[in-house]
Amino acid sequence: MNKTAIFIFSDPKTGGEEALGRAFNGLAAAYDIKQSGGDVSITFQGTGTRWPALITQKGHALHDLYNLVKGNVAGVSCACADVFGAAEEAKACGIPTISENQIPGTTGLAGFGKLLKFGTTVLTF
Repeated sequence: MNKTAIFIFSDPKTGGEEALGRAFNGLAAAYDIKQSGGDVSITFQGTGTRWPALITQKGHALHDLYNLVKGNVAGVSCACADVFGAAEEAKACGIPTISENQIPGTTGLAGFGKLLKFGTTVLTF
């Protein structure tokens, strides 16, 4: 089984049930792949960088599922977290920022190039 990278883009602020469903399904897919012995990573990008501050809190609907896959979280996209006001919260949750895609004028984003170059399957939620 090749590596799978899951990117969560949904916005918990404005997406309502649809956004919650996408985040849930992204985490559930990571759990399924992990349980099947696959190599999986989770990245929060775009407005999805707001999720860690919520799902790391006890009592959140996704908290228990998050705990099952938190070891597979690669991080949050740095520039996205900056733009969407989630950088400090991600840092407070202990989730690293990813800045490998050095787009001029930004602090860098999580990248897709290397993943695709090496045959990683990318799933977006």
